[in-house]
Amino acid sequence: MDASITGAKADAIRQEFARRGVSISAWARTHGYSKQLVYQVLAGRKRCVRGQCHEIAVRLGLKTGVIGTVADIDALSAAGITSRPSADEEDDVP
Repeated sequence: MDASITGAKADAIRQEFARRGVSISAWARTHGYSKQLVYQVLAGRKRCVRGQCHEIAVRLGLKTGVIGTVADIDALSAAGITSRPSADEEDDVP
């Protein structure tokens, strides 16, 4: 399980499903995930670092993050947007 995902968070999500009267299986079907994978994320058996596990954890509010695709990352690169300054930008700092 991702270090930011605690058992308390997963318990709170399960309680919210119960409060709303929605099954975890129905939520999984609605969002196109296998119910087994959703249960594994909630049980902490998946790391939730990438792919569907990451998406599930973000959608459920178990972790902060962005749901995106490889194409989204390619578009950022093409636009010149990076998460770290380039070596040239670092040299410009007074």
